Amino acid sequence: MSQTDSLRDRMTRLKLRYHARMACRSREASAFVSQPEPRTVGSFARGRQLSAGNVLFAGTLIETRGRALWDLHPPDAAFEEEAQGFVWLDDLAAVGDPRTRRLAQEWTWGWIDRYGRGGGPGWAPELAGRRIIRWTHHALMLLRGQSPEKSRAFHQAMAAQTRFLAKTWTVARPGLARFEALTGLLYAALSLEGMERHVETARRALDRHCASEINKDGGIATRNPEELLEVFALLTWASAALTESDMRPPPELTGALHRIAPTLRALRHADGGLARFHGGGRGVEGRLGEALAEAGVRRRQTEGLAMGFARLSAGRTSIIVDASPPPSGRLSFNAHASTLAFELTSGRRPLIVNCGSGAVFGSEWRRAGRATPSHSALCLDGYSSARLGPPGKLGAAPREELVDLPKNTPAEISAAPDGTGYHGAHDGYVATHGLTHARKLELTFDGRGLAGEDLLAALDDPAKRRFDGRMDRVKLEGIPFQVRFHLHPEVDAEIDLGGAAVSLVLRSGEIWVFRHDSSADLAVEPSVYLEKGRLRPRAAQQIVLSGRAMGYATRVRWSLAKAQDTAIAVRDLAGGELDDLSDTTPEDR
Repeated sequence: MSQTDSLRDRMTRLKLRYHARMACRSREASAFVSQPEPRTVGSFARGRQLSAGNVLFAGTLIETRGRALWDLHPPDAAFEEEAQGFVWLDDLAAVGDPRTRRLAQEWTWGWIDRYGRGGGPGWAPELAGRRIIRWTHHALMLLRGQSPEKSRAFHQAMAAQTRFLAKTWTVARPGLARFEALTGLLYAALSLEGMERHVETARRALDRHCASEINKDGGIATRNPEELLEVFALLTWASAALTESDMRPPPELTGALHRIAPTLRALRHADGGLARFHGGGRGVEGRLGEALAEAGVRRRQTEGLAMGFARLSAGRTSIIVDASPPPSGRLSFNAHASTLAFELTSGRRPLIVNCGSGAVFGSEWRRAGRATPSHSALCLDGYSSARLGPPGKLGAAPREELVDLPKNTPAEISAAPDGTGYHGAHDGYVATHGLTHARKLELTFDGRGLAGEDLLAALDDPAKRRFDGRMDRVKLEGIPFQVRFHLHPEVDAEIDLGGAAVSLVLRSGEIWVFRHDSSADLAVEPSVYLEKGRLRPRAAQQIVLSGRAMGYATRVRWSLAKAQDTAIAVRDLAGGELDDLSDTTPEDR
């Protein structure tokens, strides 16, 4: 990181500290004049965990043993941010019994006592916005049975955070962080007595930010599907809050909702979860459906790519392919080298997946999760299709940009002889090996069969010379490659037919069979599945086709099809995947 960036970060921190202190100097009390409906969806299981004294934030579990949340020693910045953002209020509200209500009240007034005078790590615009939204959504639960003194302290803290946001929302990074800050400011300005003067500021700023950050196709620059969902949810909440206050949402906000909704539908698998690319997960359970219903936009993506992703779907099967280059520059701090990787879901069961973001499990898992081998894609000679550059900085943590990105990624979705097909390619290996990777996927009309082909080719004379140079280095033994198909942890894989196929059994009872028609070696190897809300990575498996590129063109054909005796429709009651720690002991875990 340059000295200029370091100085800018220091000045930003000083500015935030100054405005936090100044915002808390005024002791004016306030009160709610209107209150939006609680729209944030929490997890009943996580709420039970918290009420049982098990705090699982950012992949780290700490047992409270009767201590308040603010008396715990946060192990890292991610844990601290999750605590300060108050999203856990959604989970406690999902349980909604007297025990969780008391816990929510104790932790909220504990924050006010400790940090309500403008100190501590929670005074960042995006965290203040996130916190105000939850305090507003759950104000009835928090204020129930409280004394006038505590109610006054709560309203004073809300007013202070509103004044802080009014001065600092421009400091928040463009994108999701600024949407959180502005939505929080709008919520407070609409809901709190004496804060009406900030409504127009927040409304106009949201309008401008929608115009600059949501592109004409309904996508965002980070290409993170879960982040797009969070932005969409914030905008639906802001629009509803304005409507309930008899104010018209600004035109760019309404337009953004109409653009984003079809894109999110295209990025949603058959089981309702989002495709897991570029640092994003499946999304908070229920949030996508609720946000789409709230927005009331029924239009669907009709053709082409959605935020750079291609979608094939038929019957009960959905396939989503990363068909574009990853984000570049500072936008790539959370991006993955996943070009041409795909995921496949059958009904309510994910089958082919990417490993996911390992950020909650530490820096090493985070780096591993971003590499091409952690995706259902082709990896050449140990290289990723884009490489990690030197560390920069995003917030308090060092981050690496992606460099040497693919530049040309032609993509086409068209009719196949018995279904629909995707043809795509990328040049991420041309500079290093002279080889272009092309991938073809064809899904049958009934969704029961997928035919795939991966091609490595040197397309012109400079590429052929580079490939020849690589071959000379390995003494003409060929350039090794692996085509990887990561499996969901709940898929049981077993090599079958004397090593010629792999049988894949889903918990629904469906059986899929993987075959290939090439000289590559077929193996089933260990893998991991990285997801939020867990203590550690989940063990999984992956199918690997290994071979060597010996000439200017190397082709690998493979197929994935349901076994003939698998029923067309399977009765399947999918269960949750969250670790339930509420009734376990440390020894059990």
